[in-house]
Amino acid sequence: MTDERRSIEQRGLYYEEFDPDVRYLHRPGRTVTEADNVLFTTLTMNTQALHLDAAWSATQPFGQRLVNSMFTLSTLVGSSVAQLTQGTIVANLGFAEVTFPHPLFHGDTLYSETIVTGKRLSASRPGQGVVTLGHTGRNQSGDVVATAVRTVLVWCEEAAP
Repeated sequence: MTDERRSIEQRGLYYEEFDPDVRYLHRPGRTVTEADNVLFTTLTMNTQALHLDAAWSATQPFGQRLVNSMFTLSTLVGSSVAQLTQGTIVANLGFAEVTFPHPLFHGDTLYSETIVTGKRLSASRPGQGVVTLGHTGRNQSGDVVATAVRTVLVWCEEAAP
């Protein structure tokens, strides 16, 4: 018996599909646990007491441990992959204007969104385009916990492998 159904593979967007008039909401959110924070912090050899030492952190201005900001940034960007760049990205070209205006704590849920702030065809790489993305992460209360501008090189649809 032959299955005649067509196949659909989940992918991100090709250059032509990135729309500056859209706010891409990346769901579901990601609730951050103490284990996430400690594992990421120790894997990256970041010994900052604000991430690891509960007693000491309780004496600091926020009164508790903070989620490692690099975990926050990584999760912010990572949550956009399936919707925006899965299988369509050629390379990350860079990050700019990374901010952490409000801390993320254990038990907070990170919700991510992205807008397209610019796009152009690559002058040096035919069949590819440069897209600038503005990522924003908010906690469950709507507080902005991270922002980043990321520039990516993506395939144009007709040139994609």
